[in-house]
Amino acid sequence: MNDQAEKLRARLLEESSKRPMSKTIAVVSGKGGVGKSNFSLNFSISLCQKGDKVLLFDMDIGMGNLDILMGRTSTYSIADFFEKNRSLNDIVAEGPNGLRYIAGGTGLSHIVKLEDEQISRFTEELAALMGNYDYVIFDMGAGITEESARFILSVQEIAVITTPEPTSITDAYSAMKQIHLLDDSIPFYIVLNRAQGEKEGQDTFKRLSDVLKRFLGRESFLLGILPDDRYIQQAVKRQIPFILYHEKSPAAKAIQHMADKMGCRPADSAAGKNHSYQFISKLKKFLFERQ
Repeated sequence: MNDQAEKLRARLLEESSKRPMSKTIAVVSGKGGVGKSNFSLNFSISLCQKGDKVLLFDMDIGMGNLDILMGRTSTYSIADFFEKNRSLNDIVAEGPNGLRYIAGGTGLSHIVKLEDEQISRFTEELAALMGNYDYVIFDMGAGITEESARFILSVQEIAVITTPEPTSITDAYSAMKQIHLLDDSIPFYIVLNRAQGEKEGQDTFKRLSDVLKRFLGRESFLLGILPDDRYIQQAVKRQIPFILYHEKSPAAKAIQHMADKMGCRPADSAAGKNHSYQFISKLKKFLFERQ
């Protein structure tokens, strides 16, 4: 029976490797309160507006607030997958502009405590689900924990959110250093939030990238600069994504530019390979080795 189950899983993974590629992105920050979830949501919606199919996965343990930012209440969260045996497809909720998302809860703490059979079920269903999307974006909790690292190290790219505040920059560097020491190949894309103009954003990125290069020998890339825009605060209060609240605001234009930039970048060295399959294979390995 075990042999048959293993053969079935191998066949499912092989089939998933032939499906269209999903680009996987983890959105991280060194500390909370820097606008990480707001970026994840509005960036995902902007990709949808460009015609991409996006799944946004709220992985912020017990602090997930994607529902709040959208003014919605999800019927299910990732906890229902584990506690009520719902399928991943069942718990996907519909957001604005065709966005699909999985609400948070205590999801990550459940995932890292799975038995082997549950790990196989989770990774197989996730592999099947990813075949429906161009992007799968994981909104991670603040900081890097042993648990969150398993997902972060599995993705294709990492978006790091920081602000020009010195403490925020220091925390962002610390988080990137932790990731770098575990895997020095996953590219870092920096997003400068709450910048008082383009110059402050560029100067902040230069300081951070110079430190990364000097002490870690690591290159980083500027995904974009989000200005300190009053429309963001207004949108949050009204529980409307700011890209929909005022589409011509400076923040909305900046996030649209980042989505355009993401879609226009040349293919990386893994071109021709199935990134979804690579992600699932890495994640399964990390989860099985969690003990």
